[in-house]
Amino acid sequence: MPALRREFAPDTGASAADVGPAGSLTLEAEAAKLLPFLEPGARADLQEEAARHVLALTGSGQGRTLLAGQAALLRALVELAAAPAPAPARDASRALVNLAADSGLHDPLLAAEPGLPARLLGRALDPQWPWAEEAAAVLANLSREPAPCASLMEVLTALEPGESGLERLVRALCTPGYNARAPLHYLGPVLSNLSQRPAARAFLLDPDRCVVQRLLPLTQYPDSTVRRGGVVGTLRNCCFEHRHHEWLLGPEVDILPFLLLPLAGPEEFSEEEMERLPVDLQYLLPDKQREPDADIRKMLIEAIMLLTATAPGRQQVRDQGAYLILRGLHSWEPESDVQLTCEKLIQVLIGDEPERGMENLLEVQVPEGVERQLQQLDLQEQEQCQRKQQEQQLAPGLQAEGASLT
Repeated sequence: MPALRREFAPDTGASAADVGPAGSLTLEAEAAKLLPFLEPGARADLQEEAARHVLALTGSGQGRTLLAGQAALLRALVELAAAPAPAPARDASRALVNLAADSGLHDPLLAAEPGLPARLLGRALDPQWPWAEEAAAVLANLSREPAPCASLMEVLTALEPGESGLERLVRALCTPGYNARAPLHYLGPVLSNLSQRPAARAFLLDPDRCVVQRLLPLTQYPDSTVRRGGVVGTLRNCCFEHRHHEWLLGPEVDILPFLLLPLAGPEEFSEEEMERLPVDLQYLLPDKQREPDADIRKMLIEAIMLLTATAPGRQQVRDQGAYLILRGLHSWEPESDVQLTCEKLIQVLIGDEPERGMENLLEVQVPEGVERQLQQLDLQEQEQCQRKQQEQQLAPGLQAEGASLT
């Protein structure tokens, strides 16, 4: 899924009068001078000023690169981020968010504090910790890369016996008011990143745990694009496991209406067409709005595309009237790359079935030369869509000629 980043800008009122005037020293000397004020035992007011100054440094690439070379300072920052009041944990946590947003700084962060994922996870899942959202945001940024993601998975596996770490994470994500002082939206992208790993998908797709069923309502969570995107990314990654498609599409989970509903608009259908749709997609209100985020719309379409990898899956998606929703989406879609993805799914649904032996599209071996040609064709199609979109923006009153979906 697209990288979900969260960078905090430094507070405009931040100053470091007790630490040293900004610009009076080189950045490196300035950072070295900050360290004593960040360590445990320093006066609380000086700790606060020093943390705000570090946060300001993380607002620039030069500042982040400088801090990456200060292992002792990074360790002190991690200690502050996990320290109780009156320590300035919020600014320290936000500085870590900014540092972790740069994937090139993951190795220095983890080298300075190898236990960082475990400490952050403990704070993110603590229902009383006021800066749990910041801790989750650092984890979301770190877990975008394979090595930190693997480390986080190890931490989750090693949590206390009797309760899965992933279960705790899912419970925190799916429980309203789990932490009264932190919304925990960034646990969504954390779970999405983890779901790229087979062990996490095995947990999520365990029929006895009912995890997917708990995540499905969050595909329309109204208060956070971050949470919705994380959940949709998780579901899309689960759809790579074609052995579970029958279960996902069947009555026990019934995933398809949850993927289609955010893509549906206020289009009217005939009675015959309406009967083909799942109940939740019938007679939608005239003011029905589609998912506003283009990246999430694209992930929803990709998830449905994965569910059509097998012949039974394609038939189930066809039988539930997915084409009708996708036809309306294709006509409405303003983003060329999302429209192209939608068009490819429609072609799968209305096209001929693959020849015998190639029914599972996820298992078809594509020769390297053919794959390069297909990638080049994809690039050309995207460029054509972008040119077409630009032309329509320049002349909105003109309709481009070409086939339309009916």
